[in-house]
Amino acid sequence: MQFKSLFRNAVFFTVGASLPLLVMYGQQQEAAPGQPQGQPPANPEAAPKKKGPRRPPPPGVSTPGVKREMATITPTAVFTTGGTPDWQVLTADAVWVANGPMNTIHKLDPKTNQIAATVEVGKKPCSGLTEGFGSIWVPNCGDKKLSRVDEKTNTVTATLPVGPAESEGGIAASEDAVWLVTVPDGKLSRIDPKTNTVVAQVEVPAGSAAVVYGDGAVWVTTPKANMLTRVDAKTNKVTDSIETGPGPRFVTFGGGAVWTLNQGDGTVSRVDTKTRKVVANIEVGIPGTGGEIAYGFGHVWATVFQIPISEIDPETNKVVRQWTGNGGDSIRAGHGSVWLSNLRDHNVWRIDPKLF
Repeated sequence: MQFKSLFRNAVFFTVGASLPLLVMYGQQQEAAPGQPQGQPPANPEAAPKKKGPRRPPPPGVSTPGVKREMATITPTAVFTTGGTPDWQVLTADAVWVANGPMNTIHKLDPKTNQIAATVEVGKKPCSGLTEGFGSIWVPNCGDKKLSRVDEKTNTVTATLPVGPAESEGGIAASEDAVWLVTVPDGKLSRIDPKTNTVVAQVEVPAGSAAVVYGDGAVWVTTPKANMLTRVDAKTNKVTDSIETGPGPRFVTFGGGAVWTLNQGDGTVSRVDTKTRKVVANIEVGIPGTGGEIAYGFGHVWATVFQIPISEIDPETNKVVRQWTGNGGDSIRAGHGSVWLSNLRDHNVWRIDPKLF
């Protein structure tokens, strides 16, 4: 079981009953310069209970001048949701964030810096979010179902009887399908958005987790096998099995490459989508469970607890800036900002990258 799953289980009963807090904290709150972590929920019962000592901090990178403190960042907006805001997906006019203990997803409006809507989905949304076909697709770990949410009406329009194989995984949309690993022994399901049904299953390695779509293919990570699998999105056939760094779990696409965050040694593997080969294993120094990775503004962004932001320049395949301190767990870049889910602080930061 992965770290975020354990954390969510630990806080489910302490924050799951805090739904009324959403009304109290549903509006964006500006962070004071001396309070970069935002405001925690006023109700002490909503705070997660610690269980034992925290793991040692990841080492990060040792390159001179790269590391800096999270305390030096002042977010342009703080969205206090309560619960444990986590997985994100960016759409043309919003940022959507999953909140497992509250069984909801939040729609953040980048124009007003307010929570525009909160939608109740299945039990314990997990394993990523994706956007496609006018909808947000939400895997749920608690009831092993997939919720489809209309982006305009902010309502659940379908609940599919399939769920994620891994709580720490991912979901993706291609031109004509939604893709999710639904069986732990290795089944990648192709879901038809016209019928809301699984129309094909592709055999992938057992223990596969996250998926991303890019350059006509679905790319699937398998942490235990140190493997990235390429599936042709038209033929539903596995075409390539690519060895990455140890423990690849989270994955993103951009700049003609697929990027895996490798939990085994804290590296990021860069896989060229044309040659289908690893062209770099980038030292980031963020090993261990949890975390996420994203592509935006021409750079790669990674997050784990205690090193909430690592910024990688694809031109050099090196970490150019890295922030240590509190925060982190999910990250995206878009709408002129970096969006950071701070799971332990019950909020989402919006950060202007020009202020880094």
